[in-house]
Amino acid sequence: MAGDVYIIGTGMTRFTTHLDKTYHQLARVALDEVFRDADLDKKDVEAAVFSNSFWGHFEGQHCIRGQCVLRPYRLLGLPILNVENACASGSTALYTGYLAIKSGEFDVVLCVGVEKIAHADKALSFAAYTGGFDRTDLADTFRLYEELSKRCAIPAGPDDGLGKSKAMEAYGAIARWHMSLYGTTQEQLAKITVKNRLNGSLNPGAHWQEPVTLRKVLDERVISYPITRPMCAPIGDGAAAVILASKRFVRRGKGAKPVRIRAMAHFSGTDKRTPDDTQDVGERTARAAYDKAGLGPEEIDIAEVHDATAFGELHQTECLGFTPKGTGGAFIESGRSTLDGALPINTSGGLISRGHPVGATGLAQIHELVTQIRRKAGKRQVPKNVRTALAENGGGILTLEEASMTITILERT
Repeated sequence: MAGDVYIIGTGMTRFTTHLDKTYHQLARVALDEVFRDADLDKKDVEAAVFSNSFWGHFEGQHCIRGQCVLRPYRLLGLPILNVENACASGSTALYTGYLAIKSGEFDVVLCVGVEKIAHADKALSFAAYTGGFDRTDLADTFRLYEELSKRCAIPAGPDDGLGKSKAMEAYGAIARWHMSLYGTTQEQLAKITVKNRLNGSLNPGAHWQEPVTLRKVLDERVISYPITRPMCAPIGDGAAAVILASKRFVRRGKGAKPVRIRAMAHFSGTDKRTPDDTQDVGERTARAAYDKAGLGPEEIDIAEVHDATAFGELHQTECLGFTPKGTGGAFIESGRSTLDGALPINTSGGLISRGHPVGATGLAQIHELVTQIRRKAGKRQVPKNVRTALAENGGGILTLEEASMTITILERT
């Protein structure tokens, strides 16, 4: 394969509720920003990859989504690839662009993700997430969660009958399993939420921009015990974009402030029946990424991980090797993952605070890490010198783990 791949530009909208904006309008904001950041013209782009999951669900746009979004921006007549991988769609777009440059076929690839999930009909928004499961097997999947809950010493608690994403049932069941096995507490999960909401309060692009207290997190509505509402990523809209370039393009002096992609790994999950059946997809993907990069978890300076719930962050800190299995709760209590800690995690506020417009999330993680590496993160800038950064983005659910996962390791040049 060809040589190194670099990120030469990133851009994104604020992630929030954009009921008054179209997919095209959101994309334009991110596209304008990414081209300014890269100091490139549209004519420099040789191919584009577009990520989105729910446009078909809400508006019936099931096909040619990238062509539709890029048409008003006058980016047509070039290869446009459309990708969908549930919540990992954005990182899958990045991986696709990365492979396209690695192959030697292209020198400059634009990756853009857009999603609109907020809707006046909240039930329609919640229903969108069932597309991240195997819908032919939904009944069996949710019976599995019930069976798993019965085997735990910690009960699921009553269902309040109010609306919620079915994905939260999966997070709740696996969190209860972890609690019963390792003694993890609801308060430890709440501390992850407090940390990420504090980081989000320093991020002008975040959905939630107000800090929250530990008591507030614990006292809120229980979605699926131990997960309370503030522990969940909000439903919202947004767009993010990244421009990738080959080493030979960067050597020409075009583009600005390149950040090298040291390694990428992408795997699917399995349909295991208990959390211990097989090695977690996060562990498998992390091992592959570290092997490709020629480094270990101890060499990562900063990370953005997929905290669709607070338990998601705790779980991934273990899968990524940042802390031994079963010690994720102690890890958050140690303070190591705060902005001034030894390994800052989710400096953007994570999905919990920055937001989670599905098709844009993975690219927004890259935007944050590049911003931190360039030391342009303002009030949330970590004090340490960031050389190596990691992003973990998971999507969909196959029984008890993510259906798709991408891990990206970045390196300052």
